[in-house]
Amino acid sequence: MSLKDLTWDHHKNAERQAFVKELMSGKIAEERYCKFLYNLYLQYDILETVAISRRVIEKLPVKDFKRSDKIKKDYEELWLKKEPPEVLPVTQEYKKHILNIQNDKDALMAHIYVRHMGDLSGGQMIAKKVPGQGRQFDFTNEAGLTNEELKDIVRSLIDDEMADEAKICFDFATKTFQQMNGENL
Repeated sequence: MSLKDLTWDHHKNAERQAFVKELMSGKIAEERYCKFLYNLYLQYDILETVAISRRVIEKLPVKDFKRSDKIKKDYEELWLKKEPPEVLPVTQEYKKHILNIQNDKDALMAHIYVRHMGDLSGGQMIAKKVPGQGRQFDFTNEAGLTNEELKDIVRSLIDDEMADEAKICFDFATKTFQQMNGENL
């Protein structure tokens, strides 16, 4: 079985959330999308900072692969208020979780797999539906690698033993979508 197969139920559960349907509708309000982007930025930033410092993703074109800076630019393009949006409780939980697993390279790679493969795959459909430029989903890179080639690189760095941690990452994504809809979890 592959990691994708082992995590499929968690992946599908995340996709079924009402907020994902709102993202895909093409009708999400900019302010609401900014709140989502801001929380994603904080989540990706801690993940990527730790993963880079622990040399987890050194085989990836890190400069091109890093999403947090692009998410921040997407957010800054659309957010016109002085104060940032609300930080969701799940974002704080995610940051704590990443710090708790910071010495486990396989666990960190499981999160890179879930987050970045999602942006390389389904994120390409979302990019066409959201306000702004959607830089988060642009994987144009100096090496000239295609999205499929980037996916192959990520796949070469994962194994089935990462399934439990990948499921945890999917659960964090699901919880983010639920909290965006005001569900108290």
